Amino acid sequence: MNFSEQWIALTTIFTKEVRRFTRIWIQTLLPPVITMSLYFVIFGALIGSRIGEMDGFDYMSFVVPGLIMMSVITNSYSNVVSSFYSAKFQNSIEELLVSPTPNYIILLGFVLGGVARGLLIGLIVSLVSFFFIDLHVHNLAVTIAIVFLTSVLFSLAGLINAVFANSFDDISIVPTFVLTPLTYLGGVFYSISLLSEFWQSVSQLNPILYMVNAFRYGFLGISDIDISFAFTGVVLFIVILFIYAMYLLNNGKRLRS
Repeated sequence: MNFSEQWIALTTIFTKEVRRFTRIWIQTLLPPVITMSLYFVIFGALIGSRIGEMDGFDYMSFVVPGLIMMSVITNSYSNVVSSFYSAKFQNSIEELLVSPTPNYIILLGFVLGGVARGLLIGLIVSLVSFFFIDLHVHNLAVTIAIVFLTSVLFSLAGLINAVFANSFDDISIVPTFVLTPLTYLGGVFYSISLLSEFWQSVSQLNPILYMVNAFRYGFLGISDIDISFAFTGVVLFIVILFIYAMYLLNNGKRLRS
């Protein structure tokens, strides 16, 4: 395929992915907004007023960047894992694999679909947060870069999960037993400076901690970790997962009947 044909294939897959989640927006876009609004009410009006400040900011301002990042991670991952596994379950992914479309175009199409949903949810949740706090951006470049890279990373992770899944139940195992605990223990609701030295060291093994803190730095200018280290780690993970996802598509062992 020449460049023009590859571009058409990429935009076709991407458009299909976007239309997939926008067509059922009541199931894909509305629930995260309602969930995050409840977090804002509970942690802002009820709990936040009792906690007071965290690292020099009121508690609601402190947790909002983490809540936005949490919604981006969850939706980027769930969009790709559900879409790709559905294509695998219906055997339609085989038609793509035997077509002239390069595997990296297939991978990019699904990943960009997950990124689109993650960023859209992140934008909507950010707009909702304006009803609860006066949100300012400390560093726009850092904010955009880390949320985009994080969305790419978890879209790739969702595709890998979909390749290994043997049933629809399998696609919920990683989000339930891995993603959710890591997110809640990733500094979304607290600063790791509150922890003992031992638990701070343990927390630093959690990759989501670096993404949340880098995103918080973009908004508030504060972070528990080194920002450059966070970006390096995210990019490294993206490269590793991209190579592994390409290997799985090229191998096709779990994708072809």
